[in-house]
Amino acid sequence: MDSSFAAAVLDITARDPRFDREAYAFVRDALDFTVRRKARGQTGEAREHVSGQELLAGLREFALQQFGPMVPTVFEYWGIQSTGDVGRIVFNLIDAGIFGKTDRDTIEDFEDGFDFQDAFVAPFRPQGAPLRLPRVNGESSPCANGPLTSASASAEAAPLQG
Repeated sequence: MDSSFAAAVLDITARDPRFDREAYAFVRDALDFTVRRKARGQTGEAREHVSGQELLAGLREFALQQFGPMVPTVFEYWGIQSTGDVGRIVFNLIDAGIFGKTDRDTIEDFEDGFDFQDAFVAPFRPQGAPLRLPRVNGESSPCANGPLTSASASAEAAPLQG
């Protein structure tokens, strides 16, 4: 973090400790990612402003690139539980003079942007039918997510030889 950004984030987190300092750095990096991605897709003059929905889409993609299936764990550690929390971070940065906004930008732009389970957990769930686990002592092995499936796992486990 550069010194002015770091100082602003320290000030913000002293007033509003809900989110870890790293969450602010991540949202800034996600904005940079989104602006670069948007500039690549434009013709003519580059427009650097992004809407709340555009930032959320970029943040989602950037988070998956950076953390993969660990996004929910990282976000939970940082205190981010919803897209509304991303909006609160953005508007804390706006209030500190780090980010800018237009008259049309509101914190409500971030509410219900997308479901974290759908965005960050579902892409990593195994596809297909559940895998059957082998029987142990005549009973099915427990599985928290229901039975698993696989053609290679359809046979029961052989007893251990002693």
